[in-house]
Amino acid sequence: MSDGEDSPVAMGGGGAGERQWYAPLDNAIARGDSPPDSPGSPVAATNIHISNEYMELDEPEMLDEKKALLEEFERKRRARMIHVTTDDSEVKQQLRQLGEPICLFGEGPADRRNRLKELLSRLGEDALRKTVAGQQEVDTQERDQQRPEETWYHEGPQSLKEARLFIANYSIPRARARLKKEHLDNQVPEATRTARRQEVQNKLRSFGLLGSQNADTRPICYCSFSPNGKLLATSSWSGLVKLWKVPGCVEEQTLRGHNCYVDCVEWHPSATLSMEPTALNLVSSGRDGSVQLWSLNGEEPLGELPSLEARVSRVGFHPSGRFLGACVHDNSWRLWDLEIQEEVLFQEGHSKPVYCLTFQSDGSLVATGGMDAYGRMWDIRTGRCVMFLSGHQNPVLAIDWSPDGYHLVTGSEDNSARVWDVRQRRCIYTIPAHTSIVTGARYDRIGGQYIVTCSYDGSVRLWCHGSFQAMRALEGHGQKVMSVDVSPTNGIIATCSFDRTFKIWGPD
Repeated sequence: MSDGEDSPVAMGGGGAGERQWYAPLDNAIARGDSPPDSPGSPVAATNIHISNEYMELDEPEMLDEKKALLEEFERKRRARMIHVTTDDSEVKQQLRQLGEPICLFGEGPADRRNRLKELLSRLGEDALRKTVAGQQEVDTQERDQQRPEETWYHEGPQSLKEARLFIANYSIPRARARLKKEHLDNQVPEATRTARRQEVQNKLRSFGLLGSQNADTRPICYCSFSPNGKLLATSSWSGLVKLWKVPGCVEEQTLRGHNCYVDCVEWHPSATLSMEPTALNLVSSGRDGSVQLWSLNGEEPLGELPSLEARVSRVGFHPSGRFLGACVHDNSWRLWDLEIQEEVLFQEGHSKPVYCLTFQSDGSLVATGGMDAYGRMWDIRTGRCVMFLSGHQNPVLAIDWSPDGYHLVTGSEDNSARVWDVRQRRCIYTIPAHTSIVTGARYDRIGGQYIVTCSYDGSVRLWCHGSFQAMRALEGHGQKVMSVDVSPTNGIIATCSFDRTFKIWGPD
């Protein structure tokens, strides 16, 4: 009897014969011989079992039929679950939206309703919504093509016309004087201008802390130098506005009137220069929409503008001192004529709240920054938006004009500052300024030779205008810096912070 025919392994058997096969295998492995199933082994030829049984697979046609049948069952299940209106007129309207005939021969309301169910089970329940949305989009595109873009205006009051004429007459001589000065500056030899720039850079590198003061029991959110540079106004979340002598940081006066966070405080252009202390010298804005006017000889406000029923984040005087601009969180900014005590302009244009604004030194232009991440430049003499500042990814929180009248800096929640050139109508440089929100950006008030930015990262940084090289990082605040300002007389810097202090920085 040969191994291939009678071996229990070859026959697929078991029992004693199987145990007889494994014993020689174990002995062979223990001796180090090759396994029986390795090539050349006598057992290899006998340790193979081939089955002649086969599984029958479905034909491709049968698989497709089963798949179609399952899909039909699923479609009928969806059709039973679809809710269709019982109003026959609405059923016809929905059929028309789907591009189907609203009535077939011999079809009644129940049959029509079932036909709509069948259609929706094939197309999906959202087919009607998609059809309606698509038709609306087509209709909108057709209307836009038929109606060309045009600029439209509201008819303003007579006081607005008079304000525009005043601003035009005020700004033209100032623009002429500015251009004349720029022409004279351009005649200065290049070597002299280079030496001046190097002197400014050396001055910036020597900036350090000159003074610090705990200003309030709540965070200080804004600071502003007086026109003569001898006083600093601060506003806080406690509702107080305080005046300080600088650089000594000695409290001069406390102004009480707000019952909420005071977001901003600004000086009249003639305050501390030619303005009487009893006249209007300061303006402040609260988060409750209040705008209060202050003198320098009392703790109570001189007056208050009508409440705007929305947060007023920033206010600013026109260079003439006659007009006051305010950013309101109803997506608009306003212009008041303080002589006639009337709001002369309600300007819309931003799609989200307007956060900051700044007037050009000539008085003809105003720039606004909004929570919609865009800035806009307005010609107050005509009411036109003359430039659109697009580039920031997040809300614009700071904006300031250069003294040269054609450069502008903006700071944003995207951690960057951008410099814009009005003549070229574009952004000329993006400064990767900070590692957190940029809350303030200011030009040097004397010659516009450097830019100061502050941020929630707790630092204040100085940048040389032109090369936009980082000159100095001022660090000293324990928490996020809320605001920054530059003195119009000697170039020292004031910052205020969430740590309830303000600090004075200048050359050592």
